[in-house]
Amino acid sequence: MKIITRSYMIKFFYICIDVFFVALAVYLACWLRKETLPFSINIIDFFNAKSPFYYIFILWLLAIILLNNINGLYQTRRELAESIEIWKVIRSVFDSVVVAVVAIYFFKIQSFPRTVLLLSGLFIVIFLSFWRICKRVFVLFLVSKGYNNFNVLIIGAGKVGSALVQEIEKRKALGLKVFGFLDDFKPSNETCQGHPILGKIADFPIIAQKNFINTIYITIHHDSQVFLQLLEQAQDMRLAVRVVPEGFELTTGEFGKYNIGFIPVLEYFNQGIELRHPGKRVFDVVISSLMLLVFAPLFVVLAFLIKRDSRGPVFYHSCRYGRRGEKFFMYKFRSMVSNADDLQSQLQHKNEVDGPIFKIRSDPRVTKFGKVLRKFSLDELPQLINVLKGEMSLVGPRPFPIEQIEKEDLRQLKRLEVKPGITGLWQIRGRSDISFNRLIKWDIWYINNWSFWLDINILLQTVPVVVKGKGAY
Repeated sequence: MKIITRSYMIKFFYICIDVFFVALAVYLACWLRKETLPFSINIIDFFNAKSPFYYIFILWLLAIILLNNINGLYQTRRELAESIEIWKVIRSVFDSVVVAVVAIYFFKIQSFPRTVLLLSGLFIVIFLSFWRICKRVFVLFLVSKGYNNFNVLIIGAGKVGSALVQEIEKRKALGLKVFGFLDDFKPSNETCQGHPILGKIADFPIIAQKNFINTIYITIHHDSQVFLQLLEQAQDMRLAVRVVPEGFELTTGEFGKYNIGFIPVLEYFNQGIELRHPGKRVFDVVISSLMLLVFAPLFVVLAFLIKRDSRGPVFYHSCRYGRRGEKFFMYKFRSMVSNADDLQSQLQHKNEVDGPIFKIRSDPRVTKFGKVLRKFSLDELPQLINVLKGEMSLVGPRPFPIEQIEKEDLRQLKRLEVKPGITGLWQIRGRSDISFNRLIKWDIWYINNWSFWLDINILLQTVPVVVKGKGAY
């Protein structure tokens, strides 16, 4: 009962904060565009029912609260990634703007300034996202001090149980304290990932009570009878039971849950980053569009210098494999002589990079200005067009030429599960100076550990790497 009451109190507190920031966002937008409004902008008049737009703002506020609640934004889910929570805020605000626009047209409210609506929506997204980020930081601080931590017992000390401990220990904000393992096939005097094997599965009730366990994770599926017994015992002890799906390691996608009648069904489906995190595509489109606008004058200057330096086209395009093996032409500013591809076979014996990649530190095919383009990665800028077309992403595994990929084994096919990127871990950790094997490992790690903040971090680290020009040739 106390837990339920506390949950409602937390939800009420979150709603109050949202109400405050929505009101602040709308007021700020109206103040910035006060010349477009037919009433004075002050606290008393603004929230007065006599305001001609008062009821639209109230409806908009209620829509935001309802949508936030539907999207689960009024609870603290520690396992939810920051990027997913922010994306839910954006989705809620966007849907609420649609509700407000429909209401304006339905009630035929005249002269409602569109700039106020758009500015308010932007400020609401910023404010609601910002305070939720602050909330996460505060929760992490409380968890680090031991507040509301959960004692965890893991059933099964095999590879899955070991991997689970590693992931738990990486995420301190979850507040999970692993007490140990139960395993029928390993002796009790052994340890796994630094945690003791406390006994056999039959010892579960005693060990769970003795160590004040709150949650158990079941990572083995060797006997359905054992599984059912664990569920019954945990239910009697009012413990949370979480099950790692069997065969999860065979898919890099998500799991879905639905019901056929009263029977719950767990669905395994493989989705790439773009489908699991639609915010990545939105981010790519917005940033690539802005960068193309900002760099448009630079494009003109570089095109002029390329033409002046050597004969041939300004742009070079190469056929590459994209996501799921789809072929596309990747654009670059030409940094070599126009017949560079024809000359590669004559230089193959001078290759300085392992694997299927062909690179020479002092490649004779590179033009004088091409050396400058390559040193500061200016030749890669046209790939912003590929990003805008949806063929590439800002961050991801680098796309290799098709003829180079087809020489390699199956190790790198996992890289094709996502869109290739302009930059990635390879670029910020050595560029051409690292081995092909390490490149593959970093790309696979990126795919398995993707987050919005990882992309931001890679983009920010790319800037100093490009400025220094280290490892580029």
